[in-house]
Amino acid sequence: MKVIVNGAGGNMGKEVVRAVYAQDDLELCGAVDMGEVGKDVGELCGLGCIGVQITDDLDYTIKRLQPQVVVDFTTPFVVMKNIEITMSSGVNMVVGTTGITGVDLEKIRLKAAQNNVKAVIAPNFALGAVMMMNFARQAVRYFDSVEIIEMHHDQKVDAPSGTALKTVEMILEQKDSPAAALVQELEKIPGVRGGEMGGIKIHSIRLPGLVAHQEVIFGGLGQTLIIRHDSLNRTSFMPGVIMAIRKLSQIEGVVYGLENLL
Repeated sequence: MKVIVNGAGGNMGKEVVRAVYAQDDLELCGAVDMGEVGKDVGELCGLGCIGVQITDDLDYTIKRLQPQVVVDFTTPFVVMKNIEITMSSGVNMVVGTTGITGVDLEKIRLKAAQNNVKAVIAPNFALGAVMMMNFARQAVRYFDSVEIIEMHHDQKVDAPSGTALKTVEMILEQKDSPAAALVQELEKIPGVRGGEMGGIKIHSIRLPGLVAHQEVIFGGLGQTLIIRHDSLNRTSFMPGVIMAIRKLSQIEGVVYGLENLL
């Protein structure tokens, strides 16, 4: 299966390049990035010269190489344009770029149907993070109150994370809203209690040294339950990415969330 990695020069993109290149059933045929143009992507990723040069034109690269899959790890600012280009070319996608909204998803589903292509879109490809979200969906049936703390590296541009938003969505599938606050809150610093989605507070932390971490904290009578996942380095996402590529042949349309492939 021929694969192009879009965003190949970024931290996640480099990991995807290495992971795809290591698979016997996948062929890394192209790499696209706005930086490092003309360089051999293998040398950039510590693989040595592999004969795949980085280009900066996704549309041209797709037309020239005719891949079966484009894996996109770019930025929220350009991901919808990348999806438009790729799907219009009739190519399937695996998208790990975050910042995709519910409205965006509906547009993507329509585009996929129009061009008869498939896509797996996931806010988090770490299998442990998927387990965390599923466990949280189970736990909320037994606890009235929940808040989320998500922690990422200081280069992440969107907040809250896609994982936090997906976690809230899954929790709200089981419960319409958390219990109302018992006291009227007074925020001495505006926003100090975090953002809110569906009545659930989300707190975002951005610091150097972090990769991707999340705690879902439930509170009940005389007890708390904390469900936490830590990605200690970006290799943690690669088994999920490779699984998503291989599962494209088994799905229909657009699948949002890696839990739907497990």
